Amino acid sequence: MIDLDLYRVFYAVAKCGSLTKASEELYISQPAVSQAIKHLEKQLGGKLFNRVSRGMELTETGGRQIFELVERAIKLLDSAESKFKESKNIATGVLRISAADTVVTHFLMRYIKKYHELYPNVVITFKDCTTKDTLERIKTDKADIGMVSLPIDDDDVLLTGQTGIIEDIFVASDKFSDLFDSILDLRDLPDYPIIMLDNSTSTTKEINGFLDTHGITITPEFEAGSIELVIEMAKNGMGIACVPRRYVLEELARKELYEIKVSPALPTRATGVVLNKDTSTHTFAVKEFIKILDVDQYNQNK
Repeated sequence: MIDLDLYRVFYAVAKCGSLTKASEELYISQPAVSQAIKHLEKQLGGKLFNRVSRGMELTETGGRQIFELVERAIKLLDSAESKFKESKNIATGVLRISAADTVVTHFLMRYIKKYHELYPNVVITFKDCTTKDTLERIKTDKADIGMVSLPIDDDDVLLTGQTGIIEDIFVASDKFSDLFDSILDLRDLPDYPIIMLDNSTSTTKEINGFLDTHGITITPEFEAGSIELVIEMAKNGMGIACVPRRYVLEELARKELYEIKVSPALPTRATGVVLNKDTSTHTFAVKEFIKILDVDQYNQNK
């Protein structure tokens, strides 16, 4: 009888198409992954993978023939294990979260802290991704929980429900105090140095889309790769920053930053949680995290 762990390694390499990515998913070294594949090939008496320029590719006469059977067997075993653990209310294993770093830092962190206190045996991993990449990771079973910007039009994922409203505002240091007591016409915004996230982010794309409807084009003085950097630049008087309100509540309270009101105001945006459409992949660990997020539509979509 061949060790089941060898088949798990085979399955991970086949899914990831790479020894390196498989080792990251399995939390073992790349040489260990390579040795496991060689060992399995020796025991089965045939080649399972071809090394190609982009990674590892299943062989037509070996790897592809057994992949679906191995996948089915592993999912059945994982499902049986999850059901056993659920009966004992035990959450173990790995919880893979895909979301923008800013969402993890400013929104999810308090829930993650609570979850970790309840289930310390669960290893939580994060992947900084855009909404588009998050949807792809959920569909390919590379993430368990994804935070995305709404609305989305994708029938291949399960949208569990809306989890929050994002209100984008403009803030600045007291260097721009002459704007604090009035409402700035949005069309006058391009006259000032503006700080925004880089234009590859879904946040900036949505804001620019709204501005376009009003015939307004903003060329930022500075583009930053993170909300934290945008906030710091604004605090240092480098310009007027566009940020979600909830990310600068402390700075506003300490009067390190001040809100600059504009007309018309930027529209609110919604965020939501997505899961794999195959509910059999929703482990007890995943379901418990959803409960903590208080997404009440989860049970309605099961």
